Amino acid sequence: MKTSHITLVKRLVLLFLATTLLAFVGLGCNTAHGFGEDMEKAGAKIQDGTK
Repeated sequence: MKTSHITLVKRLVLLFLATTLLAFVGLGCNTAHGFGEDMEKAGAKIQDGTK
């Protein structure tokens, strides 16, 4: 009985860590996408300023 309890705890910990990792990866992608859009806007303003 004790072995199955430890196995369950290990599975729950691994599930939590995997979910947390996926959440950070998802947030990182959104942040990089937003940064790319900001850089694109900045580049457009620089181009407009040189005309």
